Amino acid sequence: MALLLAGLAVCLVAAFHLGSNLTPLPHPRDDARLVVSGLYRFVRHPIYFGVLLMAFGWALYVQGWLTLGYAGLLVVFFDLKARREEAWLLKRFPEYADYRKRVRKLIPFVY
Repeated sequence: MALLLAGLAVCLVAAFHLGSNLTPLPHPRDDARLVVSGLYRFVRHPIYFGVLLMAFGWALYVQGWLTLGYAGLLVVFFDLKARREEAWLLKRFPEYADYRKRVRKLIPFVY
């Protein structure tokens, strides 16, 4: 349950930091600005990280191998989605290349 709550908190805080940049689509809005503060200092996609925390938290809570497998597939999905999103971010924000070198993609300090 702690992972579920932590994941929810991460998602909410990351969405707050995005502010008006938040969109359900991976393509950045026309008036977007690059956010590199808050949770974005530690991971480039903190909302995805928060969802992953919730997914693995749920898998551990129900103690199901199939649920754990679905959480693993979610990692693959978010990795692929982030790759496409980052291609758009690189086109929009030249400074994203340096940010990408400094900050991990999905799991803070790891990946």
